[in-house]
Amino acid sequence: MTRRCPRCRAEFDPPARFCTRCGIPLVEIAEVGGPSRIVTQKAPRLPDPDTPQLDAQETKRLSSLSGAVLDGKYLIGRKIGEGGMSWVYQAEEVGTGRTVAIKVLPPRLSRDQAAVERLRREAEIAGKFNHPNVCPIFRFGQSGDNLLYVVMPYLQGETLNDYEGTMRQVPINEAIAVLVQVANGLQHAHDLGIVHRDLKPENVMLVQEGIAAATRRAVVMDFGLAKERRAGQDVLKLTQTGIVLGTPEFMSPEQIRGRPLDGRSDIYALGVLAFELITGELPFRGDSAQETMVARLKGLPLSMRDIRPDVPARLESVIRKALALAPDDRWQTMTEFAQALEGGAIARLFRRGS
Repeated sequence: MTRRCPRCRAEFDPPARFCTRCGIPLVEIAEVGGPSRIVTQKAPRLPDPDTPQLDAQETKRLSSLSGAVLDGKYLIGRKIGEGGMSWVYQAEEVGTGRTVAIKVLPPRLSRDQAAVERLRREAEIAGKFNHPNVCPIFRFGQSGDNLLYVVMPYLQGETLNDYEGTMRQVPINEAIAVLVQVANGLQHAHDLGIVHRDLKPENVMLVQEGIAAATRRAVVMDFGLAKERRAGQDVLKLTQTGIVLGTPEFMSPEQIRGRPLDGRSDIYALGVLAFELITGELPFRGDSAQETMVARLKGLPLSMRDIRPDVPARLESVIRKALALAPDDRWQTMTEFAQALEGGAIARLFRRGS
């Protein structure tokens, strides 16, 4: 499928991911309903070389679960998502009939005690959540044939990444409303002493709760890389094993450097997400994951108004502050960031969680 630069409109054939003139991520061009309607989709994220992937045998095993009963408790239905080391299915809880989502991981992870503890910790952390803009976890388990799994609410909707891909530019009011909801959810996590560490559009769900657009709710997902700021050294070792964990495009400078993190690292990530959501581009350029990480350690982000002239100057300054190199120069809480984004006005196209 042909890919196009959203700035200069130059077209490239796969596997090209960046424009050779502008250095920005390409979008895929898909024809829907005939040649008169073009829908753009972003190119995939740059792969992290440290992220493990399923092998062919594991992929076959995890892809054949539909119709099976997992651990005697869950009737597995259709696949609804997948990641580097997991598949996510819609399922029905045996006995109650409750519809849930289950993230299933390969048996080899059961032999990795650190991985098991990370998943167990994810469940413990998410079990504390009680906020409409954060996804809780019901249960963490291990089946008799050593499949690890996490049970979550089944949320009907689409990821923010998929939503972005359906249009060239998200309306600013809609973008602000989504960002405020995400900030509210993350503030709840921060109040519990929890830092997400891997915020990105793929980890935000837009849940449709009614017919009108105003009833859509943003939900922050996947706290698998999260950590509690008050955690002991045994827990900290699980997330500080010499590998920089996270998604390169959204990492804060202190996360890139492997330094201790607090909620202001998530504020930086939300600033990157906000920049991309509104402009369709990342705030820093590079031809590889490593180059984009180096770029944010060196200079200022691109100008949002150069990319999208209708962005209000005040909004650009709010997001630029979230992208400050030093944590002390950013917004200090998600609540501050959310209030600055709103600027005293309520975004009416999406319902705000609080």
